[in-house]
Amino acid sequence: MVHALHLKKIRKGLAKYATLFFAASLSLSVSAVEYAANFKGTDINEFINIVGKNLNKTVIIDPNVRGKVNVRSYELMDEALYYQFFLNVLEVYGYSVVEMDNGILKIEKSSDAKKSNVPLVTEDDQARGDMMITRVVRVKNVSVQELGPLVRQFSDQKDGGHVANFNAANVMMLTGHAASVNRLVEIIRSVDQAGDKRVDIVKLNFATADDVVSVVENIYKDSGKGSIPEFLIPKVVADGRTNSVIVSGEGQARTRAIELIKRLDGELQSQGNTKVIYLNYANSEDLVKVLQGVSKTLAEEGQGAATKTRSRSQNETSIEAHPDSNSLVITAQPDTMRSLESVIERLDIRRAQVLVEAIIVEVMEADGINFGLQWISEQGGMVQFNNGSTVPVGSLAVAAEQARDKTVKKTITGSESGTTTPYDETVEGDLGPLAALLGGINGLAMGIIKNDWGAIIQAVSTDTNSNILATPSVTTMDNEEASIIVGQEVPIITGSQTGSNNSNPFQTVERQEVGVKLKVTPQINDGTAVQLTIEQEVSGVSGATSVDISINKRAIKTTVMADDGGMVVLGGLIDEDVQESVSKVPLLGDIPILGHLFRSTSTSKRKRNLIVFIRPTIVRDGIKMNKLSHSKYNFIRGEQFKQKEDGIDLMPLTEAPILPEWNDALVLPPTYEEYLKQQNADERNND
Repeated sequence: MVHALHLKKIRKGLAKYATLFFAASLSLSVSAVEYAANFKGTDINEFINIVGKNLNKTVIIDPNVRGKVNVRSYELMDEALYYQFFLNVLEVYGYSVVEMDNGILKIEKSSDAKKSNVPLVTEDDQARGDMMITRVVRVKNVSVQELGPLVRQFSDQKDGGHVANFNAANVMMLTGHAASVNRLVEIIRSVDQAGDKRVDIVKLNFATADDVVSVVENIYKDSGKGSIPEFLIPKVVADGRTNSVIVSGEGQARTRAIELIKRLDGELQSQGNTKVIYLNYANSEDLVKVLQGVSKTLAEEGQGAATKTRSRSQNETSIEAHPDSNSLVITAQPDTMRSLESVIERLDIRRAQVLVEAIIVEVMEADGINFGLQWISEQGGMVQFNNGSTVPVGSLAVAAEQARDKTVKKTITGSESGTTTPYDETVEGDLGPLAALLGGINGLAMGIIKNDWGAIIQAVSTDTNSNILATPSVTTMDNEEASIIVGQEVPIITGSQTGSNNSNPFQTVERQEVGVKLKVTPQINDGTAVQLTIEQEVSGVSGATSVDISINKRAIKTTVMADDGGMVVLGGLIDEDVQESVSKVPLLGDIPILGHLFRSTSTSKRKRNLIVFIRPTIVRDGIKMNKLSHSKYNFIRGEQFKQKEDGIDLMPLTEAPILPEWNDALVLPPTYEEYLKQQNADERNND
């Protein structure tokens, strides 16, 4: 009995191995390229090993892979179909195959496979079946942020499917079985195509793009209650440059809008339209000449184009200026009107201004020395010089003689006796000539008289230093000439004429400006550079001549390029001269030491430096101009405060005037009337 039971167990074991052997033999191809499969109650690990051996693949099985496989195939399969059959069986039992780059297959749970090295598949790769893949899909017409929740509802998240979106690049990243991922891609493409909004451009021939867009927007304007779906409302935008309307939106809505625009683009029944354009910055009278030239050119171009079917009167354009309101009144055809409006828009802009500051520095140093000895003898003989500021001794002797009191002998005759009686009368000398000579003496003059001899020594030393600093500044518009002068007008005789017999003489006089002059024309180039055409002059009256007065003049006329706020030197003059004058008696004046008795010397030295600097500052808006004005304003106000502290001589109770306070650089200062009212109000409050 025991032996019989043992044989029975042996038979069952042989039957089991025979079943496995039969299944394995069936799984082998009856030919070199065909496979058959019949697995019943087979352990899944054994199933994976058999398939891997048949496909000649190296397979790594996760330890968590467990279970029995029951599958049967009634047809022969080639290698590719056999591999897809293998993937389908594993997917049914909740497992996935991750194919590595080196060809090794990893078998693990589908929920864990999405975190493994799943291959990235592009559109060109044909990944099918239940192979675990990752795919990146670019969405073109809709937002992935809104599309993501919809796609996740169709993904196999329980079997390892995963959907992620990257909003910055508007792409979606899909992970899962190839068949499921391909299905999601088709869904995304269908939705993305449905959201496509093409753009059409409608060129207008008669109407104005802005007017047409305004009408279309009012027609398709939603009442605000959501009665019209958003995708059915077309979007229209006007392109003024080409006079076109850009239409975008859903196909049918776009078609309806285009038809409406074409119907609105009809030719006007009147011969033109009239517009009044108010200018903000430009001068209306100046623009008329420019616009008339532009309209003439447009009319000549239109005669050879499609507009030559119109009558001549329709092409005429009228442009008039209204100076009181600084506006333009234009009558023209719509196409000409649009061109003129475009020109006006570009010309009617706020022009930049330039603040030009000049700095003129003149420093002069002058030294002079005069020394001379003169003598005279009553009996005859004299050494006399008249160089420089030396007073001749002869003239002094004559003037001194005239200044002495003199005794004059006179006689008186009696009226009855007829006898004459002599007497002396003292006559006072004339001090006028001597005073005139002494008034011309400069420096030290010392004289001595001994018996019949007289001598005078005169010495003078001069030292002159002068420092002239002028800072003229002027603000002007770009490409506009500006000038400023700080000086005076002096009369210059230009001619004289007399009548017959020298009767009724008269002179013609012309007044000439002298002082500091600045004339400049700035031109702002691209960037921050400024081209300056400058005429700078410094002049002054130097003295009188035998004919008229003489004027010293230093002028510069040049064109320079300077940066915004940069300092440029225009020119300079540095001159130095030394003059020496010697008057002497021949031979005697050359004797060492004793020669000074027969010699008069005058020496002068002068050195002058003159340099002119200039600095332009570009002012493009009112804020910067206000800041510059604020700085200058506070500077002058500070100088007034210094004068107030010093007080007014001989009027200690009088206060010096001071500008009103201006603290905010972006607000204009108060007017003088407002300032006085505020002062009076403060005084009343204090009382």
